[in-house]
Amino acid sequence: MNPAHNHIMIVEDEPRLAAVLGDYLSSAGYTHYWVANGNEAIPAFNAERPDLVLLDLTLPGRSGIEICRELRMQYSVPIIMITARVEELDRLLGLEVGADDYVCKPFSPREVVARVKAVLRRNHLVPKDVAEQPIKIDEEKHLASIHGATLDLTSVEFRLLCILHRSQGRVFSRDQVLNHLYTDNRVVNDRTIDSHVKNLRRKLAEAGGDENWIKSIYGVGYRMEL
Repeated sequence: MNPAHNHIMIVEDEPRLAAVLGDYLSSAGYTHYWVANGNEAIPAFNAERPDLVLLDLTLPGRSGIEICRELRMQYSVPIIMITARVEELDRLLGLEVGADDYVCKPFSPREVVARVKAVLRRNHLVPKDVAEQPIKIDEEKHLASIHGATLDLTSVEFRLLCILHRSQGRVFSRDQVLNHLYTDNRVVNDRTIDSHVKNLRRKLAEAGGDENWIKSIYGVGYRMEL
C-alpha cells in the first residue's frame, strides 16, 4: 500500500498539535486536511472523503463521540480517536461507537503515524483483484453470491457480510458489529450477534463456501479471512 494514495483528516482543536501531526503524516507520505471545530467535521468529511480520520474526543461544537457515531451510520472509514481523558470508560466508549483504535495525549507523533499505518493496513486486506474473490457483493442491488451461487440472506445478515468482507483481517467486537448493524438506537443484547454469525456461516457453507471464513476470536469478537 502506497501512503501517498491515502488522505487523512485531522479533527483537532489544538492548532499546534494538529500542525505537528500534519508534518509527521506528510513526512510519512500521506496527504492531510485539518478541521478544528466539531461542527465542520461532517461537511469536511463529505468534501474530502479521507481514507482515515484522526478524531479528537473533546471538540468545540460537536464532540468526537457524536461525530464518530454519525460517520459510522453512513461510512466504513477507519477512525482513530484522540483523547486526553484516559479513564477506561472513555477508552471503551470510543471503541464502542465504532472507533478502530485510540491514542491518549500526550503521545508521540511517530506513534500516531504507526497507528495510522496499522489501521490502514488492516482495512486494506481485501485483494485488489476482486475477480479472484469467491464472494461477490453488490451493495446497491443488495445481492451476494459465492462462485455464482446467490446467497439467501436477511437484511441484517447481508449487512453483517458486507461489514466483515469489506474489512477482511480486522477484528470486530460484538458491540462494534451491533453499532454497524443497528443505527436506530434500539436495545439489542450483544449476544444477538452470535446468532447472526451462526446463520451467516451456515448459509456460506450451504452455498459452496466455508463457514470458517468467519473466525471467532476468543474474548474479542469476529473477523473474516478468505
